[in-house]
Amino acid sequence: MLSPVSWNENGVHIIEQTRLPAEERWVDLGTVEQVAQAIRVLDVRGAPAIGIAAAFGLALAARNQPGDDAAAVTGAVELAATTLAATRPTAVNLFWAIERMRAKLSSLSGEAAGKIRAELLAEAEKIRAEDIAYCRAIGRHGAALLPDSGSVLTHCNAGALATGGYGTALGVIRGALEAGKKIRVIADETRPLLQGARLTTWELLRDGIDVRLICDDMAGTLMKSGQVDACVVGADRIAKNGDAANKIGTYQVAVLAKYHDIPFYVAAPTTTVDMSLATGAKIPIEERDPAEVTTPRGTSFAPENVEVFNPAFDVTPAGLITAIITEKGVADHPDLASKLARMLRQVSKRS
Repeated sequence: MLSPVSWNENGVHIIEQTRLPAEERWVDLGTVEQVAQAIRVLDVRGAPAIGIAAAFGLALAARNQPGDDAAAVTGAVELAATTLAATRPTAVNLFWAIERMRAKLSSLSGEAAGKIRAELLAEAEKIRAEDIAYCRAIGRHGAALLPDSGSVLTHCNAGALATGGYGTALGVIRGALEAGKKIRVIADETRPLLQGARLTTWELLRDGIDVRLICDDMAGTLMKSGQVDACVVGADRIAKNGDAANKIGTYQVAVLAKYHDIPFYVAAPTTTVDMSLATGAKIPIEERDPAEVTTPRGTSFAPENVEVFNPAFDVTPAGLITAIITEKGVADHPDLASKLARMLRQVSKRS
């Protein structure tokens, strides 16, 4: 199974996603700043994968602090937490993972430096293992929602590359295929960084899954002609009422799906649900470098000095979402928000 973030003796082991599909390059990140930079430039991307990378980054900070001074180790981890939290604002899994690691650190007050290092690494490994298990459960729950045969459209990359492994939206598709369903994937290219074209198609072809690539502005035409049976996307943050932030362009897919009476599903672990935000209007939306739009991969496609708007995400209102698929089950309409809340209560009791 493809797993984009893991740990080895050299530090945090990742696949550099910005190089895909032209080159499959795996590297080891030996410092916290290298982990932070990998998140900033999207070598590590996808909300669950970002959280896992941050957790390993804090374990790395503990490992890299020499000596037996437990206070110094704790200070290094806290400093690293601040550095990593400043990388990207929208993906809530980043902050969830940092806070979970900080809680673990707090529980180790008074322990020796060596034990702190070992326990933090064990906690990061646990976060990664849990995410993979969550994705497989999402796949099982979501598979039942897909038709026995047909085409499923997805936007951006919510696959193994965006998680600990297996994937959320693509996990639903993998789950359906494992259940014997005959599913073909339609992948939006996902401008401006082309995560659908570069990443989703790469990992699906790698796994022998039938996929067709389309430009973002072709989705409506395919829906109108009856070539889309369902839509499944991931999420970077889901508000209390079920509004979901995902890669820019997701909202328009949801609007088109609603108009054409096509089910629109969001697949994400409960760690992506932010119950502190009443609605999606409160979700912070990252704005990225204008050069991603005007000069992708160093080639200019727009006049110099043109004004650019480049939000990385948009928010799909809960009313456009047929159901949210989590590892705890499916929250659907009616009462999507209350069903989400019930799932979160179950998670709280479990932990």
